[in-house]
Amino acid sequence: MITKKQVVGALRKCFDPEIKANLVEIGLIYGIEIDNDNNVDLKVTMTSPMCPFTYMILAQIQEKVESIRDIGKVRLNLVWDPIWNPGMMDRKLQFKITKI
Repeated sequence: MITKKQVVGALRKCFDPEIKANLVEIGLIYGIEIDNDNNVDLKVTMTSPMCPFTYMILAQIQEKVESIRDIGKVRLNLVWDPIWNPGMMDRKLQFKITKI
């Protein structure tokens, strides 16, 4: 059985090219659901609806999560509610960005 920990591990290998941090730290992953057949449904967002890297990031997510052994189907659901804001980032990342 695939675990959320495995999925999160794969997602930590996905990076936003502008922020240079992984999607989990940025707070772009809103939900992970895994069924009994190891199919994974992900709710993800972007920092902005105008993000020029949306399709690249979604492809990266698909590739990394599909690389998990025994994974079923991976379905991505791009959502905009709630709208992402910097307060959703990991606190350590918030601190690092404000220091730049």
